[in-house]
Amino acid sequence: MADMTLKDRIIRLIETDGPIPVSTYMQLALHDTAQGYYATRPGLGTDFITAPEVSQIFGELLGLWAVHEWKALGEPGTFQLVEIGPGRGTLMADALRLAYVAGGRKFADAAQLRLVEPSPELRKVQTERLKDYEPAFSDTLSEVPAGPMILLANEYLDCLPARQFRKDGGTWRECVIGLDDDGNLAFGLAADEARAPERSADTAQCVEVQTGFDLLIADLVTRADPFRALFLDYGPADATPGDSLRAFKLGEQVSPLAFPGDADLTVDVDFGRLKRLATKIGLDVTGPTPQGMFLMGLGAQARLNQLVEANPDHAEAIYNNAQRLIDPKDMGSRFKAICLSSKALPHPAGF
Repeated sequence: MADMTLKDRIIRLIETDGPIPVSTYMQLALHDTAQGYYATRPGLGTDFITAPEVSQIFGELLGLWAVHEWKALGEPGTFQLVEIGPGRGTLMADALRLAYVAGGRKFADAAQLRLVEPSPELRKVQTERLKDYEPAFSDTLSEVPAGPMILLANEYLDCLPARQFRKDGGTWRECVIGLDDDGNLAFGLAADEARAPERSADTAQCVEVQTGFDLLIADLVTRADPFRALFLDYGPADATPGDSLRAFKLGEQVSPLAFPGDADLTVDVDFGRLKRLATKIGLDVTGPTPQGMFLMGLGAQARLNQLVEANPDHAEAIYNNAQRLIDPKDMGSRFKAICLSSKALPHPAGF
């Protein structure tokens, strides 16, 4: 058993208990505590690249955003500055570099840096990069100390497990993962009819429903008061995603079933559903708005000009990397920003 790969274990599970939902497969492939992708994260920076790794401007602007929202919260003397899925600590290092300047000693003394990171290996990397800021760690958002909070999360929502439903004739059935005649992982449909997925249009043939939104919202409501939570991720602004499950390994798209635990799995974020759920529970929701517009609203052009002037020998690279973040033909339109807030706070910056 000790020598079994995660793929072996999933096959054994299916042999024993039958086909599993796509959401269960995603949970195991990404979040299994021993062999899941985010437990070991072998491909960070190789399987995919995120906005903080593209340009320092991304994290720096989010640092300025955090200072602005701390002031909107009434400048609490102590607050949790939280990042979910902090990767190698690049975003937060860039963010705090400018936030400590813009917010001054008062902000620096108030901010309690808290990283939501279950991976021991990544915690080592984050501790080293952010050692000057004395980060504390939690496995989940529910473990973060209660009180005022500002939360940042880049490319976190897309890795929340999703259930898939496909129309089979006139009947909705849940997509499952079983075994083919050769004993390999294969997609299929559940034998039982499924209840029609939320907001499923008559013309839709496949609908994805991310199952982690309710828990995320509940954790925010119960842990944070007041709070601002900023999420940046990719997906349609107001349409329910269909079959968007994808996998990436070494920068190439691969079959989602080929390398469980060794490839990044992702789905498009259903921003519309997140907004509806948060609004229903009584939160204020701003956005989603295209990432490019959001960053420009925070002063991306001004910061770009400063960096180019200070580093003329690297001006072209600085400019090109920043353009990737804001250009509608690149990350500027596909990625969105959405802000969830407790009630009665001023309008968040950038929107």
